[in-house]
Amino acid sequence: MRPLAVDFSRHLGMERGLAKNTCLAYSGDTEAFLAYCEARKTDPAKAEAPFLEAYLWSLKKEKGLGASSIYRKTEALRAFYRYLRLEGKAEKDPTANFRAPKLPRKIPRFLDKRDMETLLNYPAGEAFAKVRAAAAIELLYASGIRVTELLGLRLESVNFQQGWLRVFGKGSKERMVPVNAAALSRLKDYLETRQQKFGGQAVAEELFLNRAGKKLSRISMWKDIVAFGREAGVEIKPHPHLFRHTFASHLVQGGADLRSVQEMLGHVSLNTTQIYAHVDKGDIKRAHEKYHPDK
Repeated sequence: MRPLAVDFSRHLGMERGLAKNTCLAYSGDTEAFLAYCEARKTDPAKAEAPFLEAYLWSLKKEKGLGASSIYRKTEALRAFYRYLRLEGKAEKDPTANFRAPKLPRKIPRFLDKRDMETLLNYPAGEAFAKVRAAAAIELLYASGIRVTELLGLRLESVNFQQGWLRVFGKGSKERMVPVNAAALSRLKDYLETRQQKFGGQAVAEELFLNRAGKKLSRISMWKDIVAFGREAGVEIKPHPHLFRHTFASHLVQGGADLRSVQEMLGHVSLNTTQIYAHVDKGDIKRAHEKYHPDK
């Protein structure tokens, strides 16, 4: 069944235009399902809904997967059977009446303003890796972009005069994201340090480079930011995506409308952005102390 999985993977990337990581996740989920079918001598194109339900149930009971994992695997199966129907390889879609597990809407963790100020004001020194981490933190917080979007930035992606970033998000969708002067200033500091390090050497086109002049990896960026946060002494261990949550949460707390935040984050649906419309616990406490009659 390997060729079927390969064809499906190509369909996800080329025809549906899904992000690389989503394609990899769905492809892996589908391969696992096809292995399950093969072990039970079942043609996936003829599988009925109870067979798929038994598969998902086995993932929960035997492998101990949680609701979020089951949800993603269910979505992968939906995409797979839509593909089979589109290609005329299946007569019906057994996932048509599926109900994916309901996921709890968790309020994302984010840094408070004090910790964020600590990070932004912490001296980067002159070491290349620290100057790079400081610039990355400032940009991530100022713009709310994803780490993959950050690592894809090139010099032509930045409008220093007007304060915009040209970003390519999931599915290679382009958007313009505003960025403040402080972040651009920190980025200029990094670019000067980069120039001193590499001089006239041939390097990759991306802004954020490793010590060999190649595009920096996600893992290296993650390690840089964790080390910077540890040295700065912030309470919550920072990671790249934490700044995206912090960006959105601080904007909404400051009064920004969700539509604007949605546009900046690059969310397709406003429902995804709604999670940031949480109420700060400090505001709840202050309201209780101010308005409760039994003071």
